[in-house]
Amino acid sequence: MKPKKWYETLFENYSQKYDKEIFTQGTMGECDFIEKELNYNKSLKILDVGCGTGRHTIELTKRGYQVTGIDLSESQLQRAREKSKENNLEIEFLRHDARNLPFEKQFDAAIMMCEGGFPLMETDEMNFEILQNVSKSLKDKSKLIFTTLNGLFPLFHSINDFHENDSVGDGATYDSKSFDLMTFRDFNITKVVDDNGVEKELECNERYYVPSEITWLLKTCGFSTIEIFGAKLGAFSRDDKLSTNDFEMLVIAEK
Repeated sequence: MKPKKWYETLFENYSQKYDKEIFTQGTMGECDFIEKELNYNKSLKILDVGCGTGRHTIELTKRGYQVTGIDLSESQLQRAREKSKENNLEIEFLRHDARNLPFEKQFDAAIMMCEGGFPLMETDEMNFEILQNVSKSLKDKSKLIFTTLNGLFPLFHSINDFHENDSVGDGATYDSKSFDLMTFRDFNITKVVDDNGVEKELECNERYYVPSEITWLLKTCGFSTIEIFGAKLGAFSRDDKLSTNDFEMLVIAEK
């Protein structure tokens, strides 16, 4: 049996705690932005990639959209299904690896919020496979909205300082050991206490991307219009020009 990757171990028995993390608190504002980007067209079929506990999927479904949520973590999906049942919603939550999706031109739009898998893979090729598979799942005329780590940030700021200022209560803690300028990967030790009270210490590495890379990757995947903005938690805006102070960037790509 293959050993589990850090991102698989991290999300096991971590759904209750995950929903309390500071970075998951912007759902309403983020869904406001997504709706606006989709011109409030409720006939559109949306794919939520790396949906986690289903926070965007559930909120958009409440607002009348048809959304399918996919994630690699069965534990996260289980919580998403529980939450949709509590809200009397019928939503399809499916376990899939975003590097190998079974969909072919089925969706009008895709969202991939809060590092929904994309920059967490071990190699650049694997991250690219996620973009390729999402593209394959989308119709010829479609839109992709996602957030990812901004490679400009670590060139000017300390990742540890950011996480220190961002942490609250008993959430996950991050200790960045090194940021590799050749690969734009941050190697860190992440500590979390899961829903059962078990403390996990994981050696993680996450890929930061610069805007020109993202643009090129998406063009390679068949997207013709790519726009990149700063990503403020719960307050996405096209007026938010990307800067070196943005920890994440918001990407909007259209075919």
